[in-house]
Amino acid sequence: MSLDDDPARGGARIPDVAAVADAVAGQESLVLGGVMAVAPLGVPADVAFGKLRQVADAVRSAHPGAVMISAGMSDDLEQAIGAGATHVRVGTALLGGRRAFVR
Repeated sequence: MSLDDDPARGGARIPDVAAVADAVAGQESLVLGGVMAVAPLGVPADVAFGKLRQVADAVRSAHPGAVMISAGMSDDLEQAIGAGATHVRVGTALLGGRRAFVR
């Protein structure tokens, strides 16, 4: 999900999330597990994840099995957990930073 409506970033826009969730849930071969987002650069993580929590609550009210919130990375996992994240990505904290990949 896109938390900043930047068309250069992937993910559904917030106003479109309910329709995407309905479409996923309506497919026999898919399971709607929840929502996922990354805090946009330049937006405080607690503000971004607060929006995500609101959207996750709305999705869960329509689809009670959509209980997962995937949010947060090594630098903002505390804010993500505070907003209800059930899954976080902590690769940098565990493995250290990576060199930039340039072709």
